[in-house]
Amino acid sequence: MASSRDRVEDTYEAQNDQRLDELHSKLRTLRGITTDIHDDVERQNLMLDETGDRFTSFGHSLTQTSQRAARAFGIGEGSLKPWRIGLLVVSVFLAFWVISKVYSWWSPGPVPV
Repeated sequence: MASSRDRVEDTYEAQNDQRLDELHSKLRTLRGITTDIHDDVERQNLMLDETGDRFTSFGHSLTQTSQRAARAFGIGEGSLKPWRIGLLVVSVFLAFWVISKVYSWWSPGPVPV
């Protein structure tokens, strides 16, 4: 009777060992997946940081460019006001229009064929 009890215990022991090996395998798989997720999150965080840095750099460049343009065109404190610039643009357009009309009065018409 002891031998049949030993065989049953050996069978249970073998089943336990098999289940334990399966559990270890699942744990290794889970650990691998967790490591992959962690690595992916780290890569995405680096990419987001780089993107944020690029946008910040672009913002600084855009601000500097607009300040240089303002200095170049004399826009700002004690300089031409925006409405004056608009008036200047409209005046130049009207001057060209008047000149073209005057030129059309003095230029000869189409030559008859």
